[in-house]
Amino acid sequence: MLERPFMDKVIATAAEAVARIEDGASLAVGGFGLCGVPETLIRAVHDGGATGLRLASNNCGVDGEGLGVLLAAGRVARVTASYVGENKEFARQYLAGELEVELVPQGTLAERLRAGGAGIPAFYTPAGVGTQISEGGLPWRYAADGSAALASPPRETRVIDGREYVLEHAITCDFALVHAARGDRHGNLVFHRSAANFNPLAAMAGRVTIAEVEELVEPGELDPDRVHLPGVFVQHVVALTPEQAARKPIERRTVAGRAA
Repeated sequence: MLERPFMDKVIATAAEAVARIEDGASLAVGGFGLCGVPETLIRAVHDGGATGLRLASNNCGVDGEGLGVLLAAGRVARVTASYVGENKEFARQYLAGELEVELVPQGTLAERLRAGGAGIPAFYTPAGVGTQISEGGLPWRYAADGSAALASPPRETRVIDGREYVLEHAITCDFALVHAARGDRHGNLVFHRSAANFNPLAAMAGRVTIAEVEELVEPGELDPDRVHLPGVFVQHVVALTPEQAARKPIERRTVAGRAA
């Protein structure tokens, strides 16, 4: 690898940036549906051939887009997510017992990722109390006959100030893949509106975080008060080509009828 100036975190290609992701690695991935998804990095992971991946992300993309690319190729062993979403292959693999899935309340997933990045091992939350989230029995993997081959265990609960809470553990991953609108060579990132979604949280949870950016700028060009994620959480930056930056697939297209 060519030497780079101190603090310069830019990697020339997505393939080079994800080259260390091996079989069985855990990945925290930003995005919500197809908004703010690190498409180029995901496809580079696919091309790299890693399998048995364990993902933590809000959802698993859609068929043929986002994390759905890895899912369709049979590269994913486990997913921690908030919902199955619009991905039919995700639902098929889960119900067929081919994929282990831990469904987590969306706010809880966000906080588990943030806690992992902040060094907080666990926290109590009221979300999920009195449900299978806290009581256990939520199917993580199905058997061929439709029964639960692997179910979630009961969680520790505690009453604080008269209210019951469930203990949730932080999430940390080997790698994180995120997408940002702008970034500098030090890894400071700025996200565009709703494309922020899970990206800052996923970036915090990765031991090695790789960011793809639509626009790469020099250090000092970003207003410090407008930086959404400081470079301390980012190890590698990949600048997208104009074609890659412009590609923004739509999850669900709704077209209104023309007026008569």
